[in-house]
Amino acid sequence: MEIKELYKNSYLNKNVCVHGWIRSHRRQSHFGFIDLTDGTCFKTIQVVYDEGLDNFNLINKLLVGSSVEVEGMIVESSGKQEFELKATRVLVLGTSDETYPIQPKRHSREFLRDVAYLRPRTSLFQAVFRIRSVASMAIHTYFQERGYVYFHAPIITANDCEGAGEMFRVTTLDPRNTKSREEDDFFGKMTGLTVSGQLEAETFATAFSKCYTFGPTFRAENSNTKIHASEFWMIEPEVAFCDLDGIMDIEEECLKFIVSYVLDKCPDEIEFLDKFVEKGLKNKLEKLVQSEFVRVTHEEVIRILKEASIDFEFTPEYGEDIAKEHEKYITEYFGCPVFIKDWPRDIKAFYMKQNDDGKTVRAVDLEVPGVGELIGGSEREADYDKLVNRMNELGMNIEELDWYVNLRKFGTVPHSGFGIGFERLLIYLTGVDNIRDVIPYPRTPKSCDF
Repeated sequence: MEIKELYKNSYLNKNVCVHGWIRSHRRQSHFGFIDLTDGTCFKTIQVVYDEGLDNFNLINKLLVGSSVEVEGMIVESSGKQEFELKATRVLVLGTSDETYPIQPKRHSREFLRDVAYLRPRTSLFQAVFRIRSVASMAIHTYFQERGYVYFHAPIITANDCEGAGEMFRVTTLDPRNTKSREEDDFFGKMTGLTVSGQLEAETFATAFSKCYTFGPTFRAENSNTKIHASEFWMIEPEVAFCDLDGIMDIEEECLKFIVSYVLDKCPDEIEFLDKFVEKGLKNKLEKLVQSEFVRVTHEEVIRILKEASIDFEFTPEYGEDIAKEHEKYITEYFGCPVFIKDWPRDIKAFYMKQNDDGKTVRAVDLEVPGVGELIGGSEREADYDKLVNRMNELGMNIEELDWYVNLRKFGTVPHSGFGIGFERLLIYLTGVDNIRDVIPYPRTPKSCDF
C-alpha cells in the first residue's frame, strides 16, 4: 500500500503493508521509531517496532537510507502524528551505510547539488520536485481544456529564433580536422540546439488556430547567475486571430490557473516551503490569483521611474531596456503584477509587430512582484513587406527563413504568443531562489555532472 493512501482514508486498527526508505531512525534498547517515506506524498509515517520482532537486532541497526517493507497495524499515535504503524514484520530490502550523505539534519543547498542524485529524498526537494510535476500537469490541463494542440518543436534546428548567436553547435565533424567542410557535416549545414520553438509553433498556429510547445531549450550563455541555466524548459503558446490585448488576457488567465492548481494540489508542500524557505509564500501566491493585473506602456514606465525619488544604480532611459531594480520598483508602485507593453523596436526581436509610430513594437513583458519578468510575449508581424524590410534592416538571411516568411504570403492572419521560462515560474511558486534547485540536474557553465 502507498503511504498516501493511509492519509486519504481511515485505516485505524487495520493491518497494512507499506514500503519505503528510512528518513530517520531513533533506536532504544527494546524498541525503536522509524520515519518512513515512499515518495507518494509529502508526509511520512512513523513505524514503531519492538523486540518482539524475530529480526529485532537487525532492524535496530538499520541506518538512514535503508529500504524496508513493513507489515503491521495502524494505531492511534501518542505523539504528534495523526497515526502510526505498529510493526509486526519488517523485511529489509536494501541496507545503507555510514557514508550515506543525506543524514537527518539541515543540509545546505550547495551541498545537496553535489549529490543531486540523492537530493530528491530530502523534504525540501520532495516539495520542489512534486510542485514541478504538478505545475507541469497544470500547464497541460490549462491548454488542453481550451482546445490547444500540443506541438513538439524540434530540438535540433538550423534557425536561431532570437538572433542572439548563443546556440550550442550540433555537429559530427571532428574539430581537430582543419580540413572539415560544413557541407560534410551530418545535416550539411550549421545546426544547433533550439533556443525557442516559437517560429515553428507559428506554423502550427496557422493550421490549428491554437497550439503550444512545452519542452527543453538551450542557451550557450556563459552566465552564472541564480536565474540562468544552459538547459531549461519553456512554455510557448501561439494563437491565431489574436492581438496583443488578447494574448495578455490569456497570459493572465494561464498564470492564475497554474498558481491556483498548485495551491490546490500541493497544500503540504506549500506549507513546508512557507515555513522553511519563504515566509508568506502562500499569501503571495493567493494574492496573485486575486489580483487585477495592470497594463502600462514602456514609455509610461520610464516616466514613472524618472519621477521616482530614488537614485537608481542604472538610470532609466526612453528607448532602452529596464533593469531588475526598475522591475522591482514598478511592481511595488502598482502593488500587483504589471504588463509592460509597446517596447522600443530596437531592443526587441525581428518578428514582433511594428506599431504605427515607427519606434515601438507590440511586445509585452509581465513583471511579477518578487521575481521580476516572468512572461514575455508579443503580437507577431503579419505583414509580409514589413517583416522582410525589418529582416533586411537587421542583415538577416531571409532565404534561411523563407518558410517562416512565407506564412505571411499564404493566408496571413493576426497572431500572437508568449513564453514562460518554466524554472523561473518554479522559483516563484516555491520561493527557492536558484534555478539550480528547481531543475533535477542543472546544466550550467563547467557543470554537466550528476
